[in-house]
Amino acid sequence: MPKIDLLKKENIREFVTEKKTFYQDLLGSFSKGEKLLAVLIDPEKAQTESIFHFIQLLNASIATHIFVGGSNVDELITDVLVSEIKKHTQLPIFLFPGDVTQITEQADVLLFLSLISGDNPDYLIKKHVASVSKLRNSKLEVIPTGYILIENGKETSVQKVTGTQPISRENLQQIVDTAKAGELLGMKLIYLEAGSGALHPITGEIISSVKKDLNIPLIVGGGIRSKSQLENAYIFGADLVVIGTAFEENEAFFEELKIKPRTKTKE
Repeated sequence: MPKIDLLKKENIREFVTEKKTFYQDLLGSFSKGEKLLAVLIDPEKAQTESIFHFIQLLNASIATHIFVGGSNVDELITDVLVSEIKKHTQLPIFLFPGDVTQITEQADVLLFLSLISGDNPDYLIKKHVASVSKLRNSKLEVIPTGYILIENGKETSVQKVTGTQPISRENLQQIVDTAKAGELLGMKLIYLEAGSGALHPITGEIISSVKKDLNIPLIVGGGIRSKSQLENAYIFGADLVVIGTAFEENEAFFEELKIKPRTKTKE
């Protein structure tokens, strides 16, 4: 039998170049202790003609990601908005969809959200099944994400659309157990959500208790309107914070989060 020369494992790496996924980038940032900030843009509220100005402010800030999504938006609006955003920024664009109709190939990543805090099968699995025909040949990177709605003091659009109730802020153990169940189900991210325009952001106690019990990254969003609230979320364990309404209502907030120019050191 003729001798066959086989490539050694260590040499295979020279012939195969693997592109890093966005999820791997996230894990790399978290392993280095970097704290990330995503700005959430709702296609229903965003004005395409003014998006250039908004993205300029965003680019000059400490924001690291852009999330796009809302509760009542169709694909065409989302598609047009994401296409316009991409013209003006190099930041990765993650879809944060409220429905299958909001999936667009123009984005980089799809957060495959499962509302594990609710009991509506549509938002636990049925919407996901309905999206498979779109995703089967899609180039979108899909990240399974456990989505947990926490009571914030007022009814949110998520409650109205999904017909589910948030978990009480007082029921800490249920929140922690729900997050852990999501991890054990195979979710790659856990997203604690107080809801758009929340009266109260998620407490430090909730964030820290959930984070201590998880081995996967933690996203926190809803009700954060100041730099101090943002910093508190990081201190208590949030790996990535999402802010939307605060920027919609007050663009000056970007000024507080502006990237500080590096000062030259004397030789």
